[in-house]
Amino acid sequence: MGYGELNIRSYNPQKDRARVEDLERRCEVGPAERGFLFTDTLGDPICRIRNSPIYNMIVAELNNQLVGVIQGSIKLVTIHKPPKNLARVGYILGLRVAPLYRRRGIGSSLVVRLEEWFIASGVDYAYMATEKDNDASFKLFVEKLSYVKFRTPAILVNPVNCPMYRISSKYEFEKLKVEEAESLYRKFMSSMEFFPSDIGNILRNKLSLGTWVAYPRGESWGEILPSSWAMVSVWNSGEVFKLRLGNAPTSCLMYTKSSQLMGSLVPCFKWRGIPDFMHPFGFYFIYGVCREGPMSGKLVRTLCRLVHNMAAKCRDCKAVVTEVGGSDTLRRHIPHWRLLSCPEDLWCIKGLKNEERESFYELIKTPTTRTLFVDPREV
Repeated sequence: MGYGELNIRSYNPQKDRARVEDLERRCEVGPAERGFLFTDTLGDPICRIRNSPIYNMIVAELNNQLVGVIQGSIKLVTIHKPPKNLARVGYILGLRVAPLYRRRGIGSSLVVRLEEWFIASGVDYAYMATEKDNDASFKLFVEKLSYVKFRTPAILVNPVNCPMYRISSKYEFEKLKVEEAESLYRKFMSSMEFFPSDIGNILRNKLSLGTWVAYPRGESWGEILPSSWAMVSVWNSGEVFKLRLGNAPTSCLMYTKSSQLMGSLVPCFKWRGIPDFMHPFGFYFIYGVCREGPMSGKLVRTLCRLVHNMAAKCRDCKAVVTEVGGSDTLRRHIPHWRLLSCPEDLWCIKGLKNEERESFYELIKTPTTRTLFVDPREV
């Protein structure tokens, strides 16, 4: 490499905590034209993987300087490949390289080391998510490390602001017990791509605020389900880390300022503007969106509004976020702002076992219309 000896090793909390936090603060996330996101891990650099069944963080040192970091988690999920339709997958996230040390092969060295840990742990596939316009990430994973494009889900962002949504009296709402929610998820969503086998652990996690169902007023919720119903679960990501928007687009800044001004000048109009994303904020993540029946789209929209009103009561929560399959018609029913959302996130995948190469090719050829389950622990 010509710049000194690169040392790649496991994360040491006592030695590395402060240095990893400093690196996070110096590394932006997201395409420049839409603004950078900076992450505050609230004193816990492994907060984004701590709730996963198996996890690891790896750091890179050069000349005694911590110059890179990567995180990975492992779980068992539904993947449509014969004969089991189950696979052990490793998720790659949090790849950071200090700005002054980029384009020296540090990022690829970190990924390769994490893949070695995946293989030693019996992982079938490694996958990662990045912005569609992140050229550096695409070149690293696809062009250099042989990952292939797998799915393009949409990230939908709805700002949390006042006034709260009016909730229609046409619908009934119920918060489910964890056991009932788990049973319904296994019944209706276990065949969904990337559905986690440990869904019960997710629902029981302290960050999962609960699972709610909505159905038409006049019908009842019981062993026989209503003619139409919808279900969502909510994860409080703001308790894990905070985000801050930097280098915001001029259009976003102007809209934020003008909407705040309008709200103060004419409060009677109940102007709905963009919250202040330039200071640290948290967000609620909606996961496990499930629906049945002819009215289910309206019920999903109403549940999303209910979650928005919940988030409005949380001081630091500035957005409600969810992620759906790129071709999923569900997105039409989820309130979101195009200015803040990402219509095409990019998931890339790589087979790690030679004996499963044929089934891997079958997997990546499956239709992209399948619905995805996005694990809130990996947001």
